[in-house]
Order: sequence, then structure tokens, then C-alpha cells
Amino acid sequence: MKIQFRNEYITVFESQLFRTTTTVVQTDDLVLLVDPNWLPTEIDFLQNYIAKILNNRTLYLLFTHSDYDHIIGYQAFKGAKTIASDAFIKNKEKEAILLQINQFDHDFYLKRNYAISYPEIDILVKKDGQQLSIGKTKMTFYLAPGHNADGIFTIIENVNCWIAGDYLSNIEFPFIYYSSLSYEMTLDKADYILKNHKIELLISGHGDCTSQLDEIKKRRDESIQYIQTLRKSIQTNKPFNEATLWEKYAFPLLQKKYHQANIDLIKKELGK
Repeated sequence: MKIQFRNEYITVFESQLFRTTTTVVQTDDLVLLVDPNWLPTEIDFLQNYIAKILNNRTLYLLFTHSDYDHIIGYQAFKGAKTIASDAFIKNKEKEAILLQINQFDHDFYLKRNYAISYPEIDILVKKDGQQLSIGKTKMTFYLAPGHNADGIFTIIENVNCWIAGDYLSNIEFPFIYYSSLSYEMTLDKADYILKNHKIELLISGHGDCTSQLDEIKKRRDESIQYIQTLRKSIQTNKPFNEATLWEKYAFPLLQKKYHQANIDLIKKELGK
């Protein structure tokens, strides 16, 4: 499995599909595995990797949100302590998400060596600033709705890392499944996070991680600009400049449907 980034504490793996990341963080106190995905061979690799490095530490499994590609590896890591938002467990679309996983596996004739189920969660994130301390390892969480309803940001204080889920990607504009206004409010938390935490690495769910604060701010600004420009174009009935969008994002044959879904969602929000 491709290693996108590695230092003493953090390894960011990258799937062959959609440049989806799986992050492993090691401290003296624990091993944290974030969003294990996609293909059965990739999950097998991660199982073997975790088995080699665990060394009697407790494995924690963090889900940044409930999209099916981010929970697909859940049952491969039995015994792990799980972390997700309170909204994650209250998701009313659990069966639909499991159907997406099964549909994906059937579409590509994939078999897995573990069962498919929606994650049961041990540690619930209910509010901004909630913290979890395990030995000397401390995590701070922020609710991050917008992309969907149940996302979270996770700051791992000891290693100065921000795990952002499906936000702040350099290869995807905002894919808005839940609320454009909530998405903007989540992005507004970036300033607070950067001012109140030492961030040396941002890891997004798809695409490249970055250690550059200017790049984090650029991604934040571009995401806000996209949402606000799209909303204004709908409000004023003026065309959105798609050509500029596809100059930046390299996969329009796929991503056009997400842009159109954003248009449909914002029209619904505006009552148009």
C-alpha cells in the first residue's frame, strides 16, 4: 500500500481508489487507526501492519464520518476501541450505507475476510473542544457537519496533527451531502484551530496531506469561495464558471455529478 507520508509517529497510507487516506498514529500509549479502507488487499495490508507495530498497546479506531468508504474496514479490527461523533451513531441511513458497501463489493466481485456491519462506537464526540487523554496522548475534537451530518475534526496534540476527514482536500472541491451553511461553519473553525493548536500536518480524507499553514488556509479559502460563489450564482440566476473549476480539479468526468448535486442541494436550501 502506498505510503504518502511518514515520520516518527504518523504514517499516511493512500488507497489506489480515489486517493483515499488511512492514517496510523503511534505514541507510547496507543496506536490510532483512522478510516481503514478500501480494497480487501489494502485492508489485509493494514491488518498485518497493525499486528506488527501494536506491541501490547491498545488499538483505537477513529471514524471521521460515516460515508461507506470510511467505515468499510471496521470489522477487520475486532477488539479496537472505537471513536466517532454522537451523530454518527444516530445516523438513520445505516442500512443504506451498508448497502453501498455490499453494492461496491458485488460490482467488482470482491470478497472480504471479515463481516460488513455499521460500527459500534465506544467513545462519543458530542461537542467542540471535547478531549480524550490516554496516558500522555491527548486528542481534541471538533464537530464537523456539512459534508455529511456526523463528521469530526481530530487534533492529536502530542504529534501536532489535524485529521480533517473529507474537508480541506487539494483534489476535491466541497462535496456537500448535508448542508452548505453547516459546511461553511465547519470551515470557519479552521482559524480557531490554527490559532489554538500547533498544527504541523493536515491530513484530508482524499488527496495530499500538507505541513504548510499557507496551504491549509488556501484550501479553506477556496472551499468557502466555491460554496459562496455557487450559492450566489443560484440566487442571481447567473452561470457558474465551471471552466475555472475544472482547471483546478482533474477529474471532471466523475466530479461533475458532485458539482451538480451541490447545485441541487443549494437550490433546495434556497427554495428554488
